[in-house]
Amino acid sequence: MKYIVLLGDGMADYPLGRYGRRTPLEVARTPNMDRLAREGTIGLINTIPAGFPAGSDVANLTVLGYDPEICYTGRGPLEAASMGLKLGEEDVAFRCNLVTLSDNGSEVTMDDYSAGHISSPESSLIISELQKRLGSSVLSFHPGVGYRHLLVWRGGPDCAETTPPHDIVGQKIERHLPKGDGADEIRTLMEKSRDILRSHPVNVRRRSEGRKTADSIWLWGQGKTPRMKPLTERYGITGAIISAVDLLNGIGIYAGLQPVRVEGATGYIDTDYSGKARSALDVLREKDFVFVHVEAPDEMGHEGNAEGKIKAIEDFDEKVVGTIMKGLDEFTRYRLMVLSDHPTPISRRTHVNDPSPFAILSSDGNNLRNGESFSEKAARKAGLLVLPGHDLMDVFLGDWRGFIEKKSR
Repeated sequence: MKYIVLLGDGMADYPLGRYGRRTPLEVARTPNMDRLAREGTIGLINTIPAGFPAGSDVANLTVLGYDPEICYTGRGPLEAASMGLKLGEEDVAFRCNLVTLSDNGSEVTMDDYSAGHISSPESSLIISELQKRLGSSVLSFHPGVGYRHLLVWRGGPDCAETTPPHDIVGQKIERHLPKGDGADEIRTLMEKSRDILRSHPVNVRRRSEGRKTADSIWLWGQGKTPRMKPLTERYGITGAIISAVDLLNGIGIYAGLQPVRVEGATGYIDTDYSGKARSALDVLREKDFVFVHVEAPDEMGHEGNAEGKIKAIEDFDEKVVGTIMKGLDEFTRYRLMVLSDHPTPISRRTHVNDPSPFAILSSDGNNLRNGESFSEKAARKAGLLVLPGHDLMDVFLGDWRGFIEKKSR
C-alpha cells in the first residue's frame, strides 16, 4: 500500500463578502480535490488541542499522528532538526525571523513579518553579520530559508512568553514583546540586532531600491529537544517529506521521514508545485509513504491577499493534487489524503484553531462518498469530525476499513 498526504498549509478560511460569502476554497477551481470529496471520504479534523497556539507546528504534529500534549516543546527545536543542528539537553532553540518595523519615533509597529520576503542569499549575509557581532559560546545564529532563521541559546530561557510576528502585523510591538522569565535578555538581544542591521549593506541596497528592509530579529517559538517515536517505526513503513520549510522538514525528521529537497521550492507563491509532485511520485517508487507540504496558501493568508490565496489553492489542486492523481495509475494499492492543517483567514491574517477539511480516497473501495466538493461547508455538511485530530493518521495508516465501516452505521 502506498500512502500519500498532500497538505495545503492554511488553505481553510472564512467566508468573504467580496465573493458572495464564499471562502477561497469555494471560489477556487479545484476539480481534483472536488473529485476526492465525491469519490472518497470528506470530513473535518481538529488539529489544535485546547490551550495550544494555532500554529503550523502544533497542527502538523497532529496531522502526522502525534499528540502535542505529549511531545510539543516549541517550534525552534523542530526547525533545528531540519538544519542538522544537534541540541544539547540545556540548549534552547528560538525561531529567528527577520522583520520590518515601522518606527515613527514614539511607537514601533510590526510592518512585515518576513522583511519583504527577503531572499535567502541576502538574509544569509545578515545572519552571518549577527553571528560575527553577537555570536558567542552561548549564542549561535544559523541561516535558514528566506526570512526564517534560528538562534541556539545554550542554557537559554525557554519559559518566556513570546509572540509569532505574523500574528501582529500592523500592530504596535510594545505589548507583544517577550514577557516572563528571561524576557529582558531576549528583548536586549533584539534591540542590539536593530542597531547592527540599521546600516547593513543589504538593507542600504534594499532601501535604495524601495524594498522593505530587515530591521530587526524577532525571537519566538523557543523550546528544547522533544521526544518523539518515529512514525516509520510505529507503523513499520518507509517514508519521506517534501517541503521548503524547515519546520516541516524538522517534524519529518523526528517522524523518521527523509527530507527531499526540490529545486525551485521556495515556501512562497512562486514555488515549484509540479516539481514537488513529481518528486513525490519518485519517492513512492521506493518508499511506502510521502508527505507533501505547500506553504503558499498560508503565506497569502498572512498577507491578507485573497486573490493570491485563490491562485495558490488552484495551483495546488492542478499541479500537486492533479499530478499525483494521474501518477497513481502505476500503483495498484494506495490511499491519498488532501487537507489543510489549519485555517489562515484573510480577514484575520493569522492562524485560527477551527477544524479544517480533509478528504481521503482509498483504492480498496472503502470510501464513504459523502462529499459534494472540497470546502469547509461541504466538510461540515458531511458530519464527520475527527477529534482528537492525531487519531486520523492512526486510521489512515491502520484500520481505515474499520473506521469507514463504523462511520457508515
